[in-house]
Amino acid sequence: MLTVYLLRHGETTYNADGNRYCGRIDAELTGKGISQAQRVAEALRGHPIDAVYASPLKRAYITAEIASGNQLPVIRDPRLIELDFGAWEGKTRDEFVSEDPDLWTLWSESPDHTQAGGSGDTALDVVRRVDDFFAEMMRKHDGQHVLVVAHNGVNRLYLAWKLGMPLKHYRRIAQENSAITVVRFGDAEGFSLLKLNA
Repeated sequence: MLTVYLLRHGETTYNADGNRYCGRIDAELTGKGISQAQRVAEALRGHPIDAVYASPLKRAYITAEIASGNQLPVIRDPRLIELDFGAWEGKTRDEFVSEDPDLWTLWSESPDHTQAGGSGDTALDVVRRVDDFFAEMMRKHDGQHVLVVAHNGVNRLYLAWKLGMPLKHYRRIAQENSAITVVRFGDAEGFSLLKLNA
């Protein structure tokens, strides 16, 4: 079995500015985001962590460094990077929906095969690469505990998929900045969500 502490990165300047879609933009953590990661380090103190992985974007990588207490090297893995949101990057939802409401409707109803922002990732692109990452983690870290820091879109799409939800409902899962979600691979159910936003 593999137990994963799955985090979304701490608050960024884009989150604080009307929740603009960062996507692949390498936004900075705010002071609040750093404090959130420090609180995770306190919460995880005394819990086993055998390896630490993060998206290569600095908001995730720095969150991982802080949340792990700088006890282990953080391995950056491109499969954990946030969705490419195409033309939506840097904009709030209100802004890009008003520019092209039909595209938002397509994404909302069928993200599996619709490119975010018209030129970005589909939901299936995301879950396939993230599932490839976790399949490797199960081989490398069987019986261990791993800290993984990624992003709101990536994490919610993957959780929805593993829980058997239609991907269009991924926004029904809330993942707060630097809140701890715990999942387990390889148990009797194959995959279990143990804690959400702890």
